[in-house]
Amino acid sequence: MSKYSRIGFATKLGGLLAAAGSAIGLGNIWRFPSQAGQSGGSAFIIIYLLCVAIFGIPLLIAEFSIGRHARANVGNAYRVLAPNTFWKWVGPLSVLVAFLIFCYYNVVVGWVLYYTWDSLLGTFVSMGTGNEAVQAFTNHFNSFIVHPWKPILCLLIVTAMCHFVVVSGVQAGIEKTSKVLIPGLFIIMIFLAIFASFMPGAGEGYRFLFAMDFSAITPDVVLSALGQCFYSLSIGMGLITYASYFRRDVNLTNTAVSIAVMSSIIAVLAGIIIFPAVFSVDGMDPELGPGLVFVALPNVFNSALSSIPFLAWLIPLLFYIILLVAALTSTIFLHEVATAYVAETFGTTRHRAASYVTLGVLFLGIACSLSLGPWSEFKIFGLNIFDFIDSLTAKVILPITGLGASLFVGWKLSTRQLWTELTSFGTVRFIWVKPFLFLVRFFVPSLIILIMLSNFGLI
Repeated sequence: MSKYSRIGFATKLGGLLAAAGSAIGLGNIWRFPSQAGQSGGSAFIIIYLLCVAIFGIPLLIAEFSIGRHARANVGNAYRVLAPNTFWKWVGPLSVLVAFLIFCYYNVVVGWVLYYTWDSLLGTFVSMGTGNEAVQAFTNHFNSFIVHPWKPILCLLIVTAMCHFVVVSGVQAGIEKTSKVLIPGLFIIMIFLAIFASFMPGAGEGYRFLFAMDFSAITPDVVLSALGQCFYSLSIGMGLITYASYFRRDVNLTNTAVSIAVMSSIIAVLAGIIIFPAVFSVDGMDPELGPGLVFVALPNVFNSALSSIPFLAWLIPLLFYIILLVAALTSTIFLHEVATAYVAETFGTTRHRAASYVTLGVLFLGIACSLSLGPWSEFKIFGLNIFDFIDSLTAKVILPITGLGASLFVGWKLSTRQLWTELTSFGTVRFIWVKPFLFLVRFFVPSLIILIMLSNFGLI
């Protein structure tokens, strides 16, 4: 008998916010605007929302159904529902991908923490404005990520924060933290979106983001939108574990839709905040990619608000706070996926399991961080450690775990078991069983296979 006491979320709202927190992360606030900027703005948003509706939500419902019916963490859920079959390997693979993503993702969260601290100290205000300051901001970022100990110190801090929340438990740690962080995130983002609407480049930023440019819709844009769904909804990363904590009266369909809507709103709000600022400064390119967050935006905020020193300090600080909050809710989720598996599989306490996970994350995370600096010469298949783990998880493991969840629900889970979960044990109506089964049996797997082929340049 495990010493780990399986306690679920105390309230429906707490479970919803915790699951939403797992989905809302850097994928929404960092990666989504970058993808939109590189893929034609509104054309990408339109396709992305369609992908969420017909691809993301069915996958979320599938993972929720597996988790709550098994009442087990993702590593053991498939084995509980289909013992002594090859399906049992999908679960541990999901734990592995969550752990590996946690290792390199936490390095980036450390960068966000560092930039939050820089914003608090007013460092960016002293770095100049306009195009002539671009090199200063570039050098500032590059010198930080290759530094031998500063990124590692930030990594230690953010990992310790996640460790503390997870050790505190599902209800006292994860649920309570989510109830504070997620509403706070929305409040700050709405404030920043309102503020951005008064910036000189607001009109041009909105046109870039929302103009109906159907000529920009290409197969590559569609594949990018599908890939973004994995990051924006945390598909294939172990949401089955959180679903195992859901109460019996939770409507899984409504929960999946609510999470998808919240995640999409955050992603669009991020664009509404970022692009008016970008277009407020001459010469700034909305297609800068990830460098937009750590190089261009500090310069943009500083340049656009240079005449009002207080706002030049406050707005970047609030932006990096929302980035940090979103990142932490995701890392807490990734930590819990691995911790629950270790505790329940090996019969140890939550505290000890979390400690093992934290030590493992720090070991590999430090290697990822150093691979961008002192260890940059060490390569795996031509990639540094950070990029190799990123590529391995995004191109190989995530599509496999997402495909596994879809096919398992579509072909292995019995219709009776599925109906029990979709109707919350007969307490709610679900009239879309046949369309749902078509999606998870045929449509969703086909799209995932297309993503995998695209990842390896085969289409």
